Amino acid sequence: MKYRISILALLVVATLGQSCVSSKKYKELDANYTQLQNSTRDLSVKYQTSEQSLALANGRVKSLEEQLTSERNNVKALQDALNKCLNSSSQGNVNISKLVDEINSSNKYIQQLVNAKSKSDSLNMVLTNNLTRSLSQQEMQDVDVKVLKGVVYISLSDNMLYKSGSYEISDKAGETLSKIAKIIKDYSNYDVLIEGNTDNVPISQKNIRNNWDLSALRASSVVQALQNNYAVDPKRLTAGGRGEYNPIADNNTPDGKAKNRRTQIIITPKLDQFMDLIGKAPEAQSTTPPVTPPKQ
Repeated sequence: MKYRISILALLVVATLGQSCVSSKKYKELDANYTQLQNSTRDLSVKYQTSEQSLALANGRVKSLEEQLTSERNNVKALQDALNKCLNSSSQGNVNISKLVDEINSSNKYIQQLVNAKSKSDSLNMVLTNNLTRSLSQQEMQDVDVKVLKGVVYISLSDNMLYKSGSYEISDKAGETLSKIAKIIKDYSNYDVLIEGNTDNVPISQKNIRNNWDLSALRASSVVQALQNNYAVDPKRLTAGGRGEYNPIADNNTPDGKAKNRRTQIIITPKLDQFMDLIGKAPEAQSTTPPVTPPKQ
């Protein structure tokens, strides 16, 4: 954003000053403008590269976590078998050696899974910080952005989005929604689900039957605002309501109710993009010390 302001300032100065500044000064301004354009282009390339790396790593996380659990269970079973062999006669020397090799192999693979998951978690944190850096401190109180396994979750409080007791978008929500629309456009190949959620207090508004209606209407309002005001492609958008049946906090407290009254924007890869990421093996070096066969 600072680059854009600087570029705009240079354009204004250049336009107003063409008739009153020297040719040398105009050339300096033009050179600065070109330099800023190049810097902006470099930053955009770095951002796209980081996003692609993140999507590739996150696509493996679910299978890595399942494999990690399986391998840990396998190691425990192997260790139990090894202990049983140690309590038997020396006849089990060959089996013990084989078990030791299998344990070392499993430990190495576990470390590969751990390293891959740690790398993915780090990329998630970097991208989350990039997505939220344009939000003000006040906006951060009403907007929660997370990246989990390649999916971006943006949770918006009803106080920030809607007029009290209504599904109409409030005036103060415009600036924040414009920033959310920028995030959605950055993920141009992803689908976007707008999901309305309420607390468990029954609604008593005319023409709104219950919290199902309210949550769906609020999600629809956000979808239409993104389409009509911020030029988000409607083919990518889906509006849905979950009423009071997807709470994230206890509805027995005012704070819990406030957390449950939210609209969630979920930016997720298409199915074919998920399938492309399946089966990619992690590349990492093991730091787990090998198991040494016991002396007999």
